[in-house]
Amino acid sequence: MSYDPNIDPNATVERVVVTEPLYTETVVVRRESSTGWWIAGGLAAAVLIAVLWILTAGSRDDETEALLAQAQADAALADARADQAVVQSQIAGAQQSVDIARMNAARAQADAARATSEARAEIARAAASAPPPVVVAVPVETTGTPAGGSAVITSTSPQP
Repeated sequence: MSYDPNIDPNATVERVVVTEPLYTETVVVRRESSTGWWIAGGLAAAVLIAVLWILTAGSRDDETEALLAQAQADAALADARADQAVVQSQIAGAQQSVDIARMNAARAQADAARATSEARAEIARAAASAPPPVVVAVPVETTGTPAGGSAVITSTSPQP
């Protein structure tokens, strides 16, 4: 027990007792019945027997299976032929593209050769039609030395 210094030791302590109502439960135990399990097992067995009967009774004839196999083979052959036709058309398209590219290259080469030939012809025509150079010779008179004895050089006099 602990001591609290804030409580007066001469005070009287009252105790309050709280009573709660009492509740009771009754549990009844009954044995489990297995009738539901027997019914479920019987239904499962009946379904299994029905499925086995359907699978065995619905077997095909040998002739039907042969016709089915032949139809599948024909379908596979038709698919192969269609695939082959697609590949052949792709090859033809590629060959056509190559031929067009070769024609364009030959045309470009011919255009380049023609342009070169035309340029050379123009150069030759220009060289043939150019007038010959004109040389003008002007006779110059020599006057000799002047009377004073010294030579006078002008821009028009010949230089010795």
